[in-house]
Amino acid sequence: MTVLEAQDTIGGGSRSAELTLPGFVHDVCSAIHPLAAASPFFSTLPLARHGLEWIHPGVPLAHPLDDGTAVVLDRSVERTAGALGPDAAAWRRTVGAVARDWERLRRTVTGPALAFPRHPVALARFGLMSIAPARAFARRSFRGDRARAIFAGLAAHSFLSLDAPFSTTFALMLGATAHTVGWPMPRGGSQRIVDALAMVLRSYGGEIETGRRVTSLSDLPDAQAYLFDVSPRQLERIAGDELPGGYRETLRRYRYGPGVFKVDYALDGPVPWRAEPCAAAGTVHLGGTLDEITEAEAIVARGGHPERPFVLVAQQSLFDPSRAPEGRHTLWAYCHVPNGSTVDMSARIEAQLERFAPGFQRRVLARHVMDTRWVESHNETYVGGDISAGSHGGLQLFRRPVFSPDPYATPSRRVYLCSAATPPGGGVHGMCGYHAARSAIRRSF
Repeated sequence: MTVLEAQDTIGGGSRSAELTLPGFVHDVCSAIHPLAAASPFFSTLPLARHGLEWIHPGVPLAHPLDDGTAVVLDRSVERTAGALGPDAAAWRRTVGAVARDWERLRRTVTGPALAFPRHPVALARFGLMSIAPARAFARRSFRGDRARAIFAGLAAHSFLSLDAPFSTTFALMLGATAHTVGWPMPRGGSQRIVDALAMVLRSYGGEIETGRRVTSLSDLPDAQAYLFDVSPRQLERIAGDELPGGYRETLRRYRYGPGVFKVDYALDGPVPWRAEPCAAAGTVHLGGTLDEITEAEAIVARGGHPERPFVLVAQQSLFDPSRAPEGRHTLWAYCHVPNGSTVDMSARIEAQLERFAPGFQRRVLARHVMDTRWVESHNETYVGGDISAGSHGGLQLFRRPVFSPDPYATPSRRVYLCSAATPPGGGVHGMCGYHAARSAIRRSF
């Protein structure tokens, strides 16, 4: 097996680099990895033997509010529910129920959309909750602002309007993973995940060649099967001559979602959060209430740029001293923007940080800013800065990129798609490649 990588380094969306100052190690894209911890495929690999060590923050997620407090998503369902007052029972009945069913659901929700479920009753329970738009679900299920706010932040990971069907899916899944496998980070940076995977590949005789850009099938050596970790747009360009017109048209019609605007910080100390629980959290969601987050994501969905964006923050160096010089810290922050946006959102991101951590800007030693063009140039699969490799909205949640029991296979017997444009979609979990490889083994070998 030979892996061809267009860039000079391997990793795609799981790279780390000194983006700001020497000694400050930043995660270029992915940072916190609940789906890696939940991956059925990764659990079969000896990644720890090859240097991958997971760090679990004391608190997976904190969601600060303007009253100076924060809602906490704890590893324990009971501790999380207990802090939600009148919504304790509702949390147990919704996110807690998915957590209890997680082992029954894990392989189904990380597999092809049309696969026959091993546990249909558990999947039906999950599906009946998931189909609702997140704002409506939160209003119907929870009475208090605190539970509604943290649920909204979880749902916003979908990159969808919180009034869109299936946006609840992401809140339930991410909440359940926090309670079951945690939201860990790799010691030394997200690059360590890829480095460990590369060592496993080489241990089986595989090879990796960097700086090998593929623009057509003629650029490839002879093989029985080619697995492409690219966007549908790139696949149509590279392999179009081998694919029938109808399938090529399906690839061209594939929809891409919002992009990201990201800022990495080198800090002279920890973030001065007003709410104490934020200092123990690996991830912090900045956006305020359910209505505020809903409005921010709705503006992005309409092609606009919110004044108060929903900001996702990771503070790896609080738990991993290898990320920064002694006494210093890194901070990772991004917000959603329209696909292909060129608007500079850094001031709006910092305003949200100052809102919940007064004095933050005085801690900044250096910044590194990425707009959607930078994101796509670093990884061409992220069309227009879309790090999910395609919208999860509407039927495309299931049609990635086609509605099929085997969406990884193309009409060509030797061409397969294994990127996040196939089920189960975005995230560092390896399941798209795992299912594509199984498809290739069945059809081409």
